[in-house]
Amino acid sequence: MDHIDHVLIVDDDRDIRELVSGYLKRNGLRVTLAADGRQMRSFLERDRVDLIVLDIMMPGDDGLVLCRELRAGRHAATPVLMLTARNDEMDRILGLEMGADDYLAKPFAARELLARIKAILRRARMLPPNLQISEAGQLLSFGSWRLDTVARHLLDQDGTAVALSGAEYRLLRVFLDHPQRVLSRDQLLNLTQGREAELFERSIDLLVSRLRQRLRDDAREPSHIKTVRNEGYVLAMPVEITRARP
Repeated sequence: MDHIDHVLIVDDDRDIRELVSGYLKRNGLRVTLAADGRQMRSFLERDRVDLIVLDIMMPGDDGLVLCRELRAGRHAATPVLMLTARNDEMDRILGLEMGADDYLAKPFAARELLARIKAILRRARMLPPNLQISEAGQLLSFGSWRLDTVARHLLDQDGTAVALSGAEYRLLRVFLDHPQRVLSRDQLLNLTQGREAELFERSIDLLVSRLRQRLRDDAREPSHIKTVRNEGYVLAMPVEITRARP
């Protein structure tokens, strides 16, 4: 049976939940609704989803708090699309810093939300260009780190797992696919996000900063992902492909 993508809508506005749910279902998606963080947590304890649409402005734990919580737990790799009633760049930056994969301001057209959801799901499953390897049990090794391409998390030199958000994973995969090659911000935007999403160059800087934190890189003198002034970023070490032990 073909997989039907499952979307969790977390929004305290009942009208929006029902409107969005009906539209997404008519377009072939499976939808679950939650009115707040408590309902979201309760559902995720017993089931999994392919993507979470998360409103920022909610009573109790807001969307930013919930997104940060998701990124710190076992749902770190689940794509998150943030919604907000305020079309403010600071909200966009905060959402990206918390680990959101995309951002959509209210009011929005249901068809635009559907397009964003499909684009995020497509990117989440898309192998970066030029990396023609089997995903079964592969490890990409660089420096003292390894990337598990099945579990989608980092392994340090002691084998301890470090969870990555969907956006962090895609960015790291692009760097690992093009080691020791300078990539401009525009190239990184295209390779990680495509042009369907309304993102901006600043988002790449934020993602690189988050990825450096995951790699425990010195912010002033990073050894893994280096900044090339007026050009972009480079993964400053070779990459080896190895097969994980079964």
